[in-house]
Amino acid sequence: MLNDEKAIVVFSGGQDSTTCLFWALETFKEVEVVTFNYNQRHKQEIECAKAITSEFNVTQHILDMQLLNQLAPNALTRNDMEIKEGEDGELPSTFVPGRNLLFLSFAAVLASQVGAKHIITGVSETDFSGYPDCRDSFIKSLNVTINLSMDQQFVIHTPLMWLDKAQTWKLSDDLGVLDFVREKTLTCYEGVIGDGCGECPACKLRKNGLTLYLESRERVEEFK
Repeated sequence: MLNDEKAIVVFSGGQDSTTCLFWALETFKEVEVVTFNYNQRHKQEIECAKAITSEFNVTQHILDMQLLNQLAPNALTRNDMEIKEGEDGELPSTFVPGRNLLFLSFAAVLASQVGAKHIITGVSETDFSGYPDCRDSFIKSLNVTINLSMDQQFVIHTPLMWLDKAQTWKLSDDLGVLDFVREKTLTCYEGVIGDGCGECPACKLRKNGLTLYLESRERVEEFK
């Protein structure tokens, strides 16, 4: 039975948010998405998100968040900055300070306007690349803060919170959309759809997870 209440998915058109979208469509009777334009390096993801929502006839809201680009210079908002993974406790150069804080807060404002009680995001503490705003403690804290600030009872859902990338691929397979997610989503920091450039940290994480999952699936099939 589908939940009769409406849900909003924070949606970039990437692997994680697209998997969350399909999870939401299997969970809630009515689903809309919100996509943020912060003049990101991989801006092609916005067009990718448009294509996916159009294909599945899902209402999409695109919000202008370019102020975030001005406030937070980093490798995702500046083409001339090198993409580097964090070392010795440092955050990766792709960390955008305040991004999930702002995205989820604005998603809640939108949810209030369209009558949605549920907000879904694809953050994961298991494969969070060191981003502090992907941690479960942050999401739970923000959920309380948003509810207090707006005097409403939103629920922030994180279907991928305790899944690594291989398990996220399994979830998409269980939902019957693994091939779709692999071919039509954009995770790559360089804006290459599907399997991506293969070199940036996002592509490597995605590819390694897919390889692990497909290998495990083959082993399971061998034992059948």
